[in-house]
Amino acid sequence: MEKGNLSINSENILPIIKKWLYSDVDIFVRELISNAADAIVKLTRLDSLGEANLPPDEDFAIHVVLDKEGRTIKFIDNGVGMTAEEIKRYINQIAFSGAEDFVNKYKDKMEADGEIIGHFGLGFYSSFMAADRVTINTLSYTEGAAPAFWSCDGGIDYEISEGTRSERGTEITLHIGEDGEEFLEDYALRSVMKKYCGFIPVNIYFENAASKSEEKPEPINDKSPLWLKKAGDCTDEEYKKFYHQVFMDFSEPLFWIHLNMDYPFRLKGILYFPRLKHELESIEGQVKLYSNQVFVADNIKEVIPEFLLLLKGVMDCPDLPLNVSRSFLQNDGYVEKLSGYIVRKVADKLTSLAKNDRGNYNKYWDDINQFIKYGCVRENDFYEKCKEAVLYKSTKGEYFTLAEYLERNEEKIGKKLVYTNDIEKQSQYIRLFAEQDVDCMVLSTRLDVPFTTHIEALEEGLRFSRIDSELSEIVKAEEDSGSHKELISLFKENIGEKKLDVEVQNFKNSTIPAMIFLSEESRRAEEMGKMYGISFGDNKNTEKLVLNGANELVKILEEGSLDEADSKVLCEHIWDLAALSHGQLSPERMERFVERSGVILREFVR
Repeated sequence: MEKGNLSINSENILPIIKKWLYSDVDIFVRELISNAADAIVKLTRLDSLGEANLPPDEDFAIHVVLDKEGRTIKFIDNGVGMTAEEIKRYINQIAFSGAEDFVNKYKDKMEADGEIIGHFGLGFYSSFMAADRVTINTLSYTEGAAPAFWSCDGGIDYEISEGTRSERGTEITLHIGEDGEEFLEDYALRSVMKKYCGFIPVNIYFENAASKSEEKPEPINDKSPLWLKKAGDCTDEEYKKFYHQVFMDFSEPLFWIHLNMDYPFRLKGILYFPRLKHELESIEGQVKLYSNQVFVADNIKEVIPEFLLLLKGVMDCPDLPLNVSRSFLQNDGYVEKLSGYIVRKVADKLTSLAKNDRGNYNKYWDDINQFIKYGCVRENDFYEKCKEAVLYKSTKGEYFTLAEYLERNEEKIGKKLVYTNDIEKQSQYIRLFAEQDVDCMVLSTRLDVPFTTHIEALEEGLRFSRIDSELSEIVKAEEDSGSHKELISLFKENIGEKKLDVEVQNFKNSTIPAMIFLSEESRRAEEMGKMYGISFGDNKNTEKLVLNGANELVKILEEGSLDEADSKVLCEHIWDLAALSHGQLSPERMERFVERSGVILREFVR
């Protein structure tokens, strides 16, 4: 057996960091500003512990200075600074985290607020993703310290000498190479700073060396974002202003949820419900994830379930288990608990609105129903938590929960929810149920197909039935004991559809001569097939034509008093009228229908 120590070829370290550690080149802006913020937080901690002597009015800030002509970007802070020995320890030793070292040293004396951002000791080296050469000019806060200067061109060689800095803090200069060319543009650099550091808890100033303006620049960040406040201290106007500012969406959000939790994990944030459109492909939500007010990424699915990504919001979780690039989460039980908490808070908010602010919630429903239905289909747990907030809109524009609908209609139609997916085409069917005071729901989007099937699986005995799927007992008159064989045979012969399923029933409404029905199962199979590109063949074999035995025209046909030609015209016209109320006629069939209508009208005026 042989034992030994793993060795690392230092010549390969920086190329690995540069090429593979970070997913985006612009990440160096986040890392260097975060390090500057850490340097300031460290100094304020040391001052609170009596180990630094700061004036009471100390103005902490981070300055980013762009010099396009000189091809440099400077990151300057007035934080804790470094000695030459600390440079050797924290900079020359790759992956030695100065932040972690500081936390470990003072952990027994530190309070929970004012987090140190860094963890892995690698962030500084992201600067070589954009720069060919990096220098550090720094002066430690310690009394009598000498300034130190460090320089490296991205290889394994570095130089340390006495620095020129006369004020406490650190100045890091990036000499930009080809890979960082884009960041020499004012707009590009400023945009990246706002993206990653728009809420860092230290004022950040952007300066362009080419600018002649003598006006005092304003910070590019908001160091006290709204999510840090308590919900009770925020006004509606503040919530709306923050929404417009962060998401550049100038429509009004419907409502929002303020998240604020300290145990078993720390989480603060705001989730907004925008006005969602009716087709999921066109919905683009954005949930921004932060760690200690530093932007991590948009729409991280490990933390935020996919269906919640239809929302817009910000969430700040200091304890996120990030990997070394601070861009991706390590999968563990913590993340799962965090995700579950967010789902529960959303469900609680929806349920609370449905119970306590029903009038406004009804108004929201048309905008948010696709989001909620999608969530119910994706996660059973979400449905169980917010089922009392799932509404169904009727053709009359009324809104019911499932319990309310059953309470109102169950005595007449049992545990069945009657719905339409096309109010205009199915108006005759809707009228039959309206005459019996039965509510018809509107379920007209593609998502409603899997949604209804899913809810049936979760709610025992419940059945969704499209209004044209069967002739309900509630719209029938008294039972008809006749066989009507001759009428059925006559009808099939005249319309040329011998395989069509035809039956005769007496409707309570005698004005309708006939209606077409397609079984719920056949129609759902066809619609699901269309969603997934699967063909189930022609559904006409499963259609049923029901003649209304109480209608005068049908009675005349059954009496047999018409000659053969008139009988054929009447059968074809009844068949086409039924088809029109069920869907569209083919162009050829519509042409025959129009011609036949003209003939019938001429006979009428004679």
